[in-house]
Amino acid sequence: MTSPGSVLHVVVAGEVGGAERMLVDLAGEPSERARRAHAVALVTPSERLRALLREAGLDVEDRGAAREGPLTYLVRSLGSADVAWLEGIIRRRRAGLVHLHTFGSQVVGTRAALRAGARVLRTEHSTRVYEDMSCWPFSRWSLQRADLAVCISEHVKRVAVARAPWASPVMRVVPNGVDVERFDERPMTPRGSQEPVRLLALGRLEPRKGIDVALRAVARVPDVELDVVGDGPSRRDLEALSSSLGIADRVRFRGYAEDVRGAIERSHLVVSSARSEGLGIALLEAMSMGRAVVASPTGGVPEIVRDGETGWLAADASEAALAQRLRDAIATPSEIVRRGSRARARVVDAFSVASMRAGYEGLYASLTER
Repeated sequence: MTSPGSVLHVVVAGEVGGAERMLVDLAGEPSERARRAHAVALVTPSERLRALLREAGLDVEDRGAAREGPLTYLVRSLGSADVAWLEGIIRRRRAGLVHLHTFGSQVVGTRAALRAGARVLRTEHSTRVYEDMSCWPFSRWSLQRADLAVCISEHVKRVAVARAPWASPVMRVVPNGVDVERFDERPMTPRGSQEPVRLLALGRLEPRKGIDVALRAVARVPDVELDVVGDGPSRRDLEALSSSLGIADRVRFRGYAEDVRGAIERSHLVVSSARSEGLGIALLEAMSMGRAVVASPTGGVPEIVRDGETGWLAADASEAALAQRLRDAIATPSEIVRRGSRARARVVDAFSVASMRAGYEGLYASLTER
């Protein structure tokens, strides 16, 4: 028998990403756990991800050593072993609601929830499953059986509804939030007249994040330096591109950082050149610390970066357009400070963890308390 107020979050993932960091903020607050029991069912090969969840104090049910890959996904989603494991957790914990956070969790989590008589809520952290036809048949099966699907931005919802108009009645929008106390406003280090503007790019180094676009834009703007914080499969290619563009002396690849606050504090501006972006939690963290953003107008980014108020939006997604907005920004130092202050206010007002939790709590209540 399930307990209406208890939530089991299901994460099947191979790395630490925005979905996993969002989960820490959503379910990691002790007072929230005391009011509504939260637990996480985790299937991952990543020790970094295990450590992130455990160090945040989450109640984790760990499947143990796991593999990632297409064949493993099929066995996990269509087979019986992992479904039975999840069903057992749902029944033992009497969880009335199963919250699915990753593509890998959608089929296996939905099957287990249906067998245990629990409600299903999905969070759509990106548009990937709606655009990748190798994912969509599996994701569609789960979506057809979900009680609610929560999109992290209006952009994600538009893409989802365009692909699955029949799912519109169960679609909701709750933007991801950041801890505005942890990511508190930090004063900017004054810049000397001959010093370059320090740019920061945050995120996993993979093609969809478009770090190559940022590098090509930086090559067009001589008075800036760029720190790239993150790691991933594209790192070697990006380092080679930096050298071929002749900007290796102005670009530093810092690697993965458990805590990005120091990198944000050292920056003057944050740059976003993603080809695909559901919302941009790294941008929200930087904005919360008082840093304005220069960004390509991609995905959900225009929902958080307001041109002329919290940053500069390029005319399009090209490197030339991004370079022009970088020039505009560095030509007006006072605007860098003003828009950074407005960025902080924007996050506090609309994109805090408290706002995100309140949004989800209302949806949890609608599913479990009727």
